[in-house]
Amino acid sequence: MSICDMATHDKYSDKKLKALGQRLKELRIAKGYKNYEQFAYDNRIPRAQYGRYENGQDLRFSSLCKVLKALDISFEEFFRGFN
Repeated sequence: MSICDMATHDKYSDKKLKALGQRLKELRIAKGYKNYEQFAYDNRIPRAQYGRYENGQDLRFSSLCKVLKALDISFEEFFRGFN
């Protein structure tokens, strides 16, 4: 992979992570949580860490599993329409 390809890949990943964070935020709000800190606290997720997820920073698969369980949503539902 060339340096140009790596830069494109990074931009692509960043774009997808931002979209994933936005999706998490929308679902949290739909669950009735006005702020991410209360959602994280109620679901035993480190607050600062969850805030980073909503801001589009990278997260582990196991963390995504925990968040989706707290949101009571399946992977299929979460990724439906995710481009």
